Amino acid sequence: MVDMPVEREAMEYDVVIVGGGPAGLSAAIRLKQQAAKAGIEVTVAVLEKGSEIGAHILSGAVFDTSGLAKLFPNWKDLGAPLDTKVSDDKFIYLGPQGALDISSLPMPGYMSNHGCYVGSLGNLTRWLAEQAEGAGVEIYPGMACSEVLYDEDGAVKGVVAGVAGVSRDGHHKPDHVPGMDLLAKYTFFAEGARGSLSQQVIRKFELDAQADVQKYGIGIKELWKVQPSKFKPGLVQHTLGWPLDEKTGGGSFMYHFGDHYVSIGFVVHLNYQNPYISPYDEFQRLKHHPVIAEVLEGGQRVAYGARAISEGGYQSVPKLVFPGGALIGCSAGFVNVPRIKGSHNAIKSGILAADAAVKSLASGTPARTLDGYQTAYDHSDIRRELKLVRNVKPLLSRLGTTLGTVVGGMEMFVTNLLGGFSLFSGSGTLKHGKSDAHSIKPAAEFKPIKYPKPDGVLSFDKLSSVFISSTNHEEDQPVHLVLKDPHIPIDINLAKYAEPAQRYCPAGVYEIVGQDIGKPRLQINAQNCVHCKTCDIKDPTGNIVWVTPEGGGGPNYPNM
Repeated sequence: MVDMPVEREAMEYDVVIVGGGPAGLSAAIRLKQQAAKAGIEVTVAVLEKGSEIGAHILSGAVFDTSGLAKLFPNWKDLGAPLDTKVSDDKFIYLGPQGALDISSLPMPGYMSNHGCYVGSLGNLTRWLAEQAEGAGVEIYPGMACSEVLYDEDGAVKGVVAGVAGVSRDGHHKPDHVPGMDLLAKYTFFAEGARGSLSQQVIRKFELDAQADVQKYGIGIKELWKVQPSKFKPGLVQHTLGWPLDEKTGGGSFMYHFGDHYVSIGFVVHLNYQNPYISPYDEFQRLKHHPVIAEVLEGGQRVAYGARAISEGGYQSVPKLVFPGGALIGCSAGFVNVPRIKGSHNAIKSGILAADAAVKSLASGTPARTLDGYQTAYDHSDIRRELKLVRNVKPLLSRLGTTLGTVVGGMEMFVTNLLGGFSLFSGSGTLKHGKSDAHSIKPAAEFKPIKYPKPDGVLSFDKLSSVFISSTNHEEDQPVHLVLKDPHIPIDINLAKYAEPAQRYCPAGVYEIVGQDIGKPRLQINAQNCVHCKTCDIKDPTGNIVWVTPEGGGGPNYPNM
């Protein structure tokens, strides 16, 4: 029997922000800035599930500073950790051994990385936290938010945070902490891509009723320290092509920054069809290509991580506001897929939501729903930017990598030239179609892929990678990867799809054991989870639900 619920204490704020990433912290800072201008006091709390701010932040990252400049026009003088300006921009098409530099092909001006900076988004986030605390924002790391609270009228009134000391079977351990009710006039959800509570409020308020299905990719990244002779500060290099086939979208990035650091990563669009594909192993294989290997050889891998990326873009953005709260950042999905950038839009969305909240609070009779934020987004740079590239992702999905890239480039030229008018949809928008889960096909239509064994020099196994991500979870807690039906992994996913969870997970969380004795079962190694959310997205039957584990668990990323 599970223990009875425990009475929780409550704390009240004007605004509670779930998630201590760029969007959440920027909203918190802007709330304080605008409140000071309005001559009012606005209380703000930021709740972060990671052990510290930045622990769960992972991005490439080539950083467009347009959002940061809106928040802090003097960000350079304030010491923001962005020191490496983009010096060179390369775009390469890879074959199994050769490569074709296509950097000179014409592209729309906004695709250039000129003026952007290379760095660690995690470190920038830590810096934003310092600015927020200096402005009077209360920041609570290690405070996982496990439940949305609603008032008697059904409006969001806050969240439950900080529950701990619950055993795997649901009983309260001696160190049990019931958590707290964090109550607010407005709750901002800034959890990043596929946020667990964000998904709940999207469903409850049907925020996606008029939106297309959301699409995702998985981004897998390593941080290397390379030899000085191979380091080219500010070099930004992207590839497409090998090792992926024409029907599997994605590509790699390699960014040089800081003290001889190179961020090397691989993105696979999660609408792939072949259940035998392992994004992790495709990445390990990529590093042996001569174009990549020549940079990494002689260097040292120092960090690893993975994270889902929102890729739906313009047509997949849900309604942003609901009674008592708002979606900001990647919880709403503001990534510009062709540019591979979203942090600038995440920051801008936090600013827009904060401006609307302060205006409402200053009125003396706060509006139940922040319609001002929705209106601001509808007339914003974020929306205009996403609209210009709205058809690129659908074209890639329909036409494949090579033709889709060429046609997508033409499309971006035309939409930019004609103010948003499209070659393919006129003033309308192409649809994405299936969800990523429904894109996968039966294993009988494909042959298993035999991936090369990692050499321990350029390529590595999953467990050694998880180790350097510093991932840790309290083992005696409820498993945070919940199966709706425990029979589906074997009866359907293994029988029909060769259980792709074994391969799409980049952390070795899912294993089929007992198959050699005719009694297969799915083993979930939840302690390995790096919180990428891929399983919640790609499971063919939608059977896996990612829920928040105890606060402080998960990866602890340095310089990512």
